[in-house]
Amino acid sequence: QVHLLESGGGSVQAGGSLRLSCAASGYTFSNNCMAWFRQAPGKEREGVAVINTDSTTHYAESVQGRFTISKGNAGNTLYLQMNSLKAEDTAMYYCAAAPFLYVGGPIRTDFEKDIRYWGQGTQVTVSS
Repeated sequence: QVHLLESGGGSVQAGGSLRLSCAASGYTFSNNCMAWFRQAPGKEREGVAVINTDSTTHYAESVQGRFTISKGNAGNTLYLQMNSLKAEDTAMYYCAAAPFLYVGGPIRTDFEKDIRYWGQGTQVTVSS
């Protein structure tokens, strides 16, 4: 059984940084991808960043250049380094996994439908 557990959320002032972590158990990171999504109050959940097993990455245009997705050497930990945070980055952040390699440019809006596993989420609050 696959479990994804996020940590690292919290409150920070605009311009600050946070690093989110996701510990994956029961999941083999092979020929597939892991991702970070977020959902702000009153808005739909959106893809933020994706990383494939070959370490190729994709980002939402809104976070390009500020956020960096990476994975641990053992392949069972996912990270999201968030720099230059803005108030509009405030949201619940979710770790996710899908059984395929993500291809293309910026994260497409319907990517959520392809996700097989979700974490419980960790809250990020950025004050201006």
